[in-house]
Amino acid sequence: MERLWSPWRMEYVERDHAGDDCPFCITRAEAERLPGLIVAAGKLAYVILNLYPYNGGHLIVNPYRHVGDVVEITPEEFADITSLLQEAVRALRGAMKPTGFNVGMNMGSAGGAGIPDHLHFHVVPRWDGDTNFMPVVGETKVMPESLEQTKARLVEAWPG
Repeated sequence: MERLWSPWRMEYVERDHAGDDCPFCITRAEAERLPGLIVAAGKLAYVILNLYPYNGGHLIVNPYRHVGDVVEITPEEFADITSLLQEAVRALRGAMKPTGFNVGMNMGSAGGAGIPDHLHFHVVPRWDGDTNFMPVVGETKVMPESLEQTKARLVEAWPG
């Protein structure tokens, strides 16, 4: 059987995550300069491309504040997060034309959160037939474009 090589994923899988600095803890000023994979910056939250996407265009909406439980976020943070979630869906629709979405969060390590101490919401664009034999049989997801190309398309399509 032939295999597709996804070297970026192994770096994450094999890394010792104990003692890691939180990759989601950035300042609003850093987010507003749109460094790296950040697509949009809100007042209390921001949107970033997932470095290890489930699908092309996979976005993550994070509060700036380091908080790991949904009941600990303020109403103002929740409002900014949900506004950014809506903008993310609009931008993805404009840039990538998905036919559906998975939107949600995993809370706590037992709930599946890879970074359990910093709450984050996933926005995964989906297309009819996007789950084919590759992820099921080959345990590999075929990504049709680079993260840089995806970011450029989303920044151009971002509302406002």
